[in-house]
Amino acid sequence: MSLDTYSQQLVSTLSKVGLAPGSIPLIPGTFKLSTILGIKFGERAVTYGEIFRVSECKVAPTISFAPEVGKDASTSYTLLLVDPDAPTPEEPKFAFWRHWVVAGLQPSQAPPGSVAVEQAVASKSPLTEYLGPGPKDDSTPHRYLFLLFRAPAGLSLSKSDVGGEEFVDRRSFKAAEWVAKHGLELVSVNWMLGAGDGWSGIAPGQVKEL
Repeated sequence: MSLDTYSQQLVSTLSKVGLAPGSIPLIPGTFKLSTILGIKFGERAVTYGEIFRVSECKVAPTISFAPEVGKDASTSYTLLLVDPDAPTPEEPKFAFWRHWVVAGLQPSQAPPGSVAVEQAVASKSPLTEYLGPGPKDDSTPHRYLFLLFRAPAGLSLSKSDVGGEEFVDRRSFKAAEWVAKHGLELVSVNWMLGAGDGWSGIAPGQVKEL
């Protein structure tokens, strides 16, 4: 799949759930996808807002992405996983919830512009340890954003630059301000819906009941 085709389908699905480029500061209107971000929980890939149940996401997923065209092989990337719907989509007073932050990522071994298969490797431990989605069974499914940023040369981040691991630390994360502060540039997005194991109904952006 070409970058253009993937980008068009991505933007189409994001638009259906109120996350079109320009609608939130984290995804600016000027955003241009320059690599395809692969996220997999076990053997199941995250694609265009598909629903994942809480029990499917307890363990951190794998990350893959090909090098950007024209970028040096030493270029480093940072991944954010955030929830704009905490504690519920109807009352997201704790947005953004910070689920995972991984810095020092290097691209997978793959041709630029391709869909990478091999896992990307991080040069350091996560800045925020992975915490899986946890919507309640009576909650509308949450939107979860996987955001890949190109880091400026020489940037070195530590856990203290992000915040603590406790729930009170993770909630109300000012993600857009944090990204701007550290000069991170968005290069790719992937997203999914997360629902409780016992939830049923019609999810945001979907047309049939689950």
